[in-house]
Amino acid sequence: MRQARDHGGNHWPLRPLRKPGTGPGTPVPRRAFSQLAAGMPVVPVLIVLGIALADVLGGSGMFWLPLLAAGPALAASTNGHRGVLCVGLLATVLGATLGAREAGRELAAVLSALVAVTLASALASALRGRRERVLAAVRSVAEAAQHAVLKPIPETVGPFRVAVRYSAAAAEARIGGDLYALVPTPHGIRLIVGDVRGKGLPAVEIASLVLGVFREAAYDEPDLLAVVARIERSLARNLGPDDFVTAIVVGHPRAGQLEVVNCGHASPLLITASEGVTAVEATRPAPPLGLRVLVDEPPCLEILPFAEGDQLLLYTDGVIEARDRAREFYPLAERVARHVSGDPEHTLSAVHDELLAHVGGRLHDDAALLLLRMQDGAEPVPPASEEEEGWTAPVREPEGRGDHESVPVMSRTRSVAFDADGGRRFAGVFSSGAGR
Repeated sequence: MRQARDHGGNHWPLRPLRKPGTGPGTPVPRRAFSQLAAGMPVVPVLIVLGIALADVLGGSGMFWLPLLAAGPALAASTNGHRGVLCVGLLATVLGATLGAREAGRELAAVLSALVAVTLASALASALRGRRERVLAAVRSVAEAAQHAVLKPIPETVGPFRVAVRYSAAAAEARIGGDLYALVPTPHGIRLIVGDVRGKGLPAVEIASLVLGVFREAAYDEPDLLAVVARIERSLARNLGPDDFVTAIVVGHPRAGQLEVVNCGHASPLLITASEGVTAVEATRPAPPLGLRVLVDEPPCLEILPFAEGDQLLLYTDGVIEARDRAREFYPLAERVARHVSGDPEHTLSAVHDELLAHVGGRLHDDAALLLLRMQDGAEPVPPASEEEEGWTAPVREPEGRGDHESVPVMSRTRSVAFDADGGRRFAGVFSSGAGR
């Protein structure tokens, strides 16, 4: 009764059968037999029985018996040491029984070989189980690191629906050199997608540094260019001479538009119902983060029209540089146009599955995809303040845009000027036109 209460159910446990004439202290261990049967390697047992049957039918004496060692050897690759010992015991008993007619050194050698193979296979199985447990622990640590570095993004953030797909190229890894983050801030929704030069743990370390600085600066800095400058200054102190990070930083400070700063990263794809899939090319490309010392010109902030139902796909070069067996690159824009829908999760799932099929199941570089969709009827973002309206470009609808062409955007370089009465205001120097 205590056992039934411990399990919290209404089912009574099966009582073990007892041999007739035995006392209550000598039950038949049915549970032990059931556990043994459940853990018995089926295929190795069938192999052992097949070899024994071939020996009986063929009447060939000791010819087939050495092959019984294949049973415990195969069990070591799929089962624990107990299963290996059971198969080895079965093979030894059958070998001794079938070889009883052949007394002498040959039978002793066969049985000794069976015992030796069984013990060696049991040891190998135990070591394999230990390595699997260590690997499981490492995987759990990697998953915890992934959640700490690449924090999960909710499906809905403010006025946006978001979907993310990430694949690390390193075997058994959960994180790599690609990075992404999306945070709601007092200055609107802000996000970053980037790619660290290199792979492995050094790339993960740099990615965690970039994400940490971004999450802090996104809250503190009202200007998106200042966020990029904070990241650049941090990387200048911590990166090696050959290290850099390509990244694209996006902000949504007001309704109807996005702010985009592209630092040497792959151009995002804008998806609209009327224009299809188009690339958002930077009017004035900036170098990757960490290489600012090589140029004197600061990065440029692009103003991108973004209405209800529009989607923006950000990705890393591991996606567009993925090759199939014919060495053909993955045509991302074409495949996105084929699978685009009103559900970002469905769209990215289809694209990611097709990407894996394109490369044959495994990517050779880290790959990240982040799809942002403005919800229909979403609550509008508060308009810009009067101070900001002094330098904000008006939203202009792009014209003459075809599928897979670049999107005209507005760009600005932020500067500080003063009114006639001495009050400070922000002025922007704007230029518009199609990208490359």
